Amino acid sequence: MWKKGSIKIENQIFTYCAKVYGEPSEDYGIEGGKISKLEIRLGDFPVARYDRGWDIEPETENAQLALLIILYDLN
Repeated sequence: MWKKGSIKIENQIFTYCAKVYGEPSEDYGIEGGKISKLEIRLGDFPVARYDRGWDIEPETENAQLALLIILYDLN
């Protein structure tokens, strides 16, 4: 259910931890998908956090790209 990993974009390494269900959820999943909880970090700093809704949305281009990669892979 929990997935962890890292993604290198340019010279930045983003780490993530996601709670992924077997079935999509229109109510709780990101974009109606399987990920109900997600945190993406750059070092010790959270750049995105989703817990059945956005607490912190990714703002930088690289953080947004990391999110897209995670969604493509896990959602």
